[in-house]
Amino acid sequence: MPPTPLTDWLGFDPHLVTLALAPAFLLAMAAEFWQLQRGGGPASARYTWADTFSNMTLAGLYQASDVLAALGTILVYNAFFDVRLFDIPFNAWTLALLFVIQDFFYYWFHRAHHRIRLFWCSHVVHHSSERLNLSTAFRQSVTYPLTGMWLFWLPIVIIGFPPETVVFAVAISLAYQFFIHTQLVAKLGPLEWVFNTPSHHRAHHGRNGEYIDRNYGGILIIWDRLFGTFVEETRAPDYGIPERIDSHNPLVLSFHEWKSLIADLKRPDLRWGQKLQMLLAPPERARELRERGRDMERVKGIEPSS
Repeated sequence: MPPTPLTDWLGFDPHLVTLALAPAFLLAMAAEFWQLQRGGGPASARYTWADTFSNMTLAGLYQASDVLAALGTILVYNAFFDVRLFDIPFNAWTLALLFVIQDFFYYWFHRAHHRIRLFWCSHVVHHSSERLNLSTAFRQSVTYPLTGMWLFWLPIVIIGFPPETVVFAVAISLAYQFFIHTQLVAKLGPLEWVFNTPSHHRAHHGRNGEYIDRNYGGILIIWDRLFGTFVEETRAPDYGIPERIDSHNPLVLSFHEWKSLIADLKRPDLRWGQKLQMLLAPPERARELRERGRDMERVKGIEPSS
């Protein structure tokens, strides 16, 4: 790809921004680990070898799949950029506008990956740990390319923002979100009204009833306030997912929900409409249908399947 104004401005390829920030991520993790070792923070924030190794392995698998997917994504983005709606110049104002627009689309990407079972099969990986520290940010899914993560940024390219600037904005958003995966930072006063903070994101990772499916924002929390998905952190969250997964095996963590989805779709007692719900309805609907099937088996005197 030839040099772009953004490449000239940064001094390196914008696709490499997260790699360029890797030393900052590792230093922040080391500082958090040191503080936790001194006794500052709850037990659920502590690093363990098993959990941290799983997180780092999942990050490696995700990066490998992301590199492969990026090759196709850039081709698609460039093709749609050729039929863009507007010619948007590159300057500080349009870059600031891009960050706001990207954050808006990130909100809907994130919300969809919680509320659509097919997408949740990928995103569940990020929520499966019962701990929360900076290493949790690395806990990503190798199957994101299958659930169309790239598709949510496509409208921004069609509007007229160059693909490399869109990729850069997404990377900065994800880099920011690394730093909110911590329990060592208290509430941040007036910043809590506008920005997604560690407090807001702790609530997002909670499996307590009041915290589930809340605070989807990336850098900004204003979208949650506008669309009714905001919740304040009022008590220490219980981290993890409703259906606990007791494994640190990266392959189990990556594919356990996909395995469950395939088993649900193969069930002979479900009508086609119910199977479609298993695929596209919120995850709790799948749990309801599964439990209803077990109740029917009990009525018939059949031992419920697992």
